Amino acid sequence: MDEGGAYGAGKAGEPFHPIEFLKRPRTILRLLSWVFAIIVFGCIVSESYDKKNECIFGQNDNACHYGVAIGIMGFIIVTVFFVVDLIFPSISSAEKRKKIVMADMFFSGVWTFLFFVGFCFLTNAWANRHAADPASSDYGADNARAAIAFLFFSILSWGGLTYIAVQAYRQGALSAFAPTYSDPAAESSAPYTSFPGAAEMSSPSSYQQGPFSQEGEKPSYQAPPY
Repeated sequence: MDEGGAYGAGKAGEPFHPIEFLKRPRTILRLLSWVFAIIVFGCIVSESYDKKNECIFGQNDNACHYGVAIGIMGFIIVTVFFVVDLIFPSISSAEKRKKIVMADMFFSGVWTFLFFVGFCFLTNAWANRHAADPASSDYGADNARAAIAFLFFSILSWGGLTYIAVQAYRQGALSAFAPTYSDPAAESSAPYTSFPGAAEMSSPSSYQQGPFSQEGEKPSYQAPPY
């Protein structure tokens, strides 16, 4: 069944406009999330371990592994959904659109939470690096701060994607259950106007006396004399 325009997309079969696609808030947030994910895992991978082969985030290997994992997975997920966004308008089935939007809503919400946890985790580990090892240096400090900053930016971009997905799901749900039946009882109860004299017949003041209402009057006929 073709549900053109459902779940935040145009009707199936409409021509693709690259400029309009790139201007969409969803596309902008996808690209930002894609760039932020690269920066997060790139900064951690490049200088995540010092000369002692210890994680620069408080000598906690779990912090480095967690940051790299959510960065790489976020990069893969946003790439997949970017491709899906390209082909989404060509999908004519409302049920398939619904599943895609629900998946987008789920992954965007989960990764918003994971980036929030990563931001808190790595910020705390970086702040306590000297407590774990008083002799530790500030090796990789710029990369560590950049990773933490873009973890925070990722929370905003993925949160925006979650909001857009929720709005698209609500729009699709409303369009699917919108009433299309018009109750004839709710329409005007005026008589059928195409019938001649219908309006006059419906009015009490237009009542005309019946043809046999004068039967009681005396006839004016006189019998002829004989």
